[in-house]
Amino acid sequence: MSSGRFSFDRFRLDPQDRRLWRDDEPIEINSRYLDALALLVREQGRLVSKDRFLDEVWRGVPVTDEALTQCIKTLRRQLGDDAARPQFIETVPKHGYRFIAPVEAVDGSAILAARPRQPTQDWRHFLLLGAGGTIGGGIAGLIGGIFYGFAGASQPLQPGMGAASILLVMTCLTILVALIGAAGVAFGIAAVGSVKRPWSEWNILGGAAGGLIVGALTKLLGLDAFNLLFGQAPGDITGATEGLILGAAVGLGTWLAARPSGVPRLRHGVALSALAGGIAGAIVPMLGGRLMGGSLALLADSFANSRLRLDQIGQLFGEQGFGPISQSVTGCLEGALFAGCVVGALILAQRTPVKSD
Repeated sequence: MSSGRFSFDRFRLDPQDRRLWRDDEPIEINSRYLDALALLVREQGRLVSKDRFLDEVWRGVPVTDEALTQCIKTLRRQLGDDAARPQFIETVPKHGYRFIAPVEAVDGSAILAARPRQPTQDWRHFLLLGAGGTIGGGIAGLIGGIFYGFAGASQPLQPGMGAASILLVMTCLTILVALIGAAGVAFGIAAVGSVKRPWSEWNILGGAAGGLIVGALTKLLGLDAFNLLFGQAPGDITGATEGLILGAAVGLGTWLAARPSGVPRLRHGVALSALAGGIAGAIVPMLGGRLMGGSLALLADSFANSRLRLDQIGQLFGEQGFGPISQSVTGCLEGALFAGCVVGALILAQRTPVKSD
């Protein structure tokens, strides 16, 4: 391959001029580390052994393996790469490293193909991300269910039946709904990441599509179940529109979590996702929709003998019953909790290595 300038992804590398750019922004990089990157790029797709690094980068200077490890770690950080699912530098355990991104000589003299996909590993990663996000949604449902269980009990909690049963039922119901919603959103994001670049703006579309489909199916089946069991059903419980808005907010959170480096950061991602989800959750009632709290209040009002009441929440805001202010505030909290937990779980799942056969 040519020894001139190279481009890969958003980066340009000029080994002779000793420069590395991301888009049009120069990146400060240690001279020896730049040599290591240049060696990897020139050998795109081929294994570069530890001995070659020592011979061609350190040029016989005695160093420990830790020096090479630190070099690769720094390069990954500057490229925005992730060792668990690398886009640029792949570790070959006990042997060395391999540069796996497509590389093009800037003068057009050589173009190297991308490393072939590994379908089995891609499917495992898809399932891992989807399952991780689903579990995150379940955690959000557990917290939300306990809150609504305590708030909605029509009497103080007592041993045995009564209000304690309401707490248990509310917790289980909220967990179930959150698991279903999170599964749609998480697997939608994972599917888009398998086709497009992971942690990109395309995640917004994936999350919105997953939330829309699952929200529509859940509402349809829920209404049919109420009609079958009780002969009536409220028509305005949470559904497709709410799923689309909240799913898009989660997708936006995953994208923001990886900005600007391309690698998602946990605290950064959870905070930004919670903000996006909170805004989306507050907007839903303003558009006439209902999230979990609004749906529960509607169900309670639809059945005269229901023991579930959320009036206590409305009283905090000077409302009679569970009014629009209560719906917006609880919607904001629900959206923030759901998005933060789902995105946090997605990031943790992303960091989990997927072993190939």
